[in-house]
Amino acid sequence: MMSNVELAGLLDTLCPMFVLVDRDGRIQRVGPTVQKLRPDTPMRGQAFLDVFELVRPRKVTTLSALLSLAGAKLHLKLHDRPRTALKGLVAPLPNDMGAVVNLSFGISILDAVRDYALTSADFSGTDLAIELLYLVEAKSAAMEASRSLNLRLQGAMLAAEEQAYTDMLTGLKNRRAMDVVLGHLVSGNGPFALMHLDLDYFKSVNDRFGHAAGDYVLKQAARIMVEETRADDTVARVGGDEFVIIFKGLVNEAVLSAIATRLIERLQHPISFEGSTCCISASIGTALSTQFHSPKPAEILNAADQALYEAKRKGRSRNCLFSSLAHKAMPPQ
Repeated sequence: MMSNVELAGLLDTLCPMFVLVDRDGRIQRVGPTVQKLRPDTPMRGQAFLDVFELVRPRKVTTLSALLSLAGAKLHLKLHDRPRTALKGLVAPLPNDMGAVVNLSFGISILDAVRDYALTSADFSGTDLAIELLYLVEAKSAAMEASRSLNLRLQGAMLAAEEQAYTDMLTGLKNRRAMDVVLGHLVSGNGPFALMHLDLDYFKSVNDRFGHAAGDYVLKQAARIMVEETRADDTVARVGGDEFVIIFKGLVNEAVLSAIATRLIERLQHPISFEGSTCCISASIGTALSTQFHSPKPAEILNAADQALYEAKRKGRSRNCLFSSLAHKAMPPQ
């Protein structure tokens, strides 16, 4: 006849969620997975019904009553927290030696895996729970892969969107981005200034030193414009050597003239490229949104263009305010 020790060893392998109770209803041994549920509380020697609460059927308080449920499905919970839900099946042992109660988690397996860090090694090799765990792991892996893919796609979309609004040579905004910013400012009715800047003598740099020198000069000019503007301002390259700077909330002509003067002074400094000295300057035309009753993007751009043309007509390397042209155009009172 098999001893309880031999029986317990066999049960460890076949059903690691067993509870072996003696004729008095005291726990003699539990499977390794059951002990994992209460790793700091040895169950051996405790009354089965002191550790496990029988939820259905109710009113079972003795081993004999428990043994009478042989073959019936039991619904149990652990008395202390976490009160993990369990299912059980009672198998009485011969010669009044007690019983084996085989437990399972049922639909609470996912909670149990989370609460007790269980793995497939904690279940019988034929337990359907393993297949469920594999499905859960596969689903988790698929969800993680999907999340990772979504993040990559979002990153790619953001990068593509950023590229669509960026001048690739200088890193400034491009004309499309300028149109968007200008449209938002006009629709928001907020005051702003628009500065149209054209590099003087840039063509001679390309003609004398080549396009590589021209590209380098454009990059240096872009850097200067960014350094002389605020983080909320928009600096855009809208043509070969044409730039637009939009100053959100700034309509003080004295301040704008001072910014334009600094830009012209810095852009006039010679730029060295591979042993050659490149010399440029800038002409600037500035218009304010507040100079128009109901400003439109094209209207403000045209006003800045007129001011820029006037700056070039007067000899270049200077800033012209559209307001000065508007005043000249006004009929005498």
